Amino acid sequence: MSVPSPVLAEVVRSGFVEGRHHGSLVVLAADGSVERALGDVESPVFPRSSNKPMQAAGMLRTGLDLSGARLAIAAGSHAGEDFHRELVTEMLAERGLTEEALRCPPDPTPTAMNCSGKHAGMLAACVVNGWPVDSYPDPGHPLQVALREAVEAATGETVAHTGVDGCGAPLFALSLTGLARAFRAFVLAEPGSAERRVADAMRAHPAYVAGTGRPDTLLMTEVPGLLAKGGAEGVQAVALPDGRALALKIDDGAPRARVPVVAAALASLGVRADGLPDEAIYGGGRRVGEVRAVI
Repeated sequence: MSVPSPVLAEVVRSGFVEGRHHGSLVVLAADGSVERALGDVESPVFPRSSNKPMQAAGMLRTGLDLSGARLAIAAGSHAGEDFHRELVTEMLAERGLTEEALRCPPDPTPTAMNCSGKHAGMLAACVVNGWPVDSYPDPGHPLQVALREAVEAATGETVAHTGVDGCGAPLFALSLTGLARAFRAFVLAEPGSAERRVADAMRAHPAYVAGTGRPDTLLMTEVPGLLAKGGAEGVQAVALPDGRALALKIDDGAPRARVPVVAAALASLGVRADGLPDEAIYGGGRRVGEVRAVI
């Protein structure tokens, strides 16, 4: 029997609740135990781009040598700013490739698409290992098999379902508990390990993980040692350097509910993220309400 999803956020207009966003949230204590669970945190969901750090670690495990901003953008969902596009182009050129090798859809060009860093990393791993580059998004490709194994190792779960992400790459379904467990493992991993290298690169170069004014960049800039990666359809995963971690999914996929809920969840752990933008509701050109967390 499925667990009903509680209300995690309300849409308030002129003092009146006009809408509600349901979802699920899991919070892990520093020792990895479940400290708080709202809704169904054990059934599989598509974490979308919250899987990217695990996929990036899988690339390193195949023998790819990436570091710094290059590794951060391979684990990120960039905003397509000039410095993002330039770095992706450089990463491709370093492997003798051009933008035409990318299999992510144009937005409006392939390098501007928010997943192009991940795809550039995937292509680089293929070149290093002598694997075919044309078919790298195929779930049966040696690269994708290795990335799936890395995801399963990080989460401690068997992938429940494989789909196609918005960028065309394989997408692995996991539980929210498994997702939070993976982020916890990344921040606690031994220095020099693939997982820790990814976490350190993301935290050192947060602008390449997301972009100017984006929640993940702001979270990692404002809270020292925090690791964050959001995903489409209302997914967010966060880990603190002491091993506390959380993962959430907004059922209707509304991005406007994600930030207030993650800010409230962090506040419940004694962590302030005041620099995050709030989700204002407007009427007649002026602010008349907000989307607020109710956890």
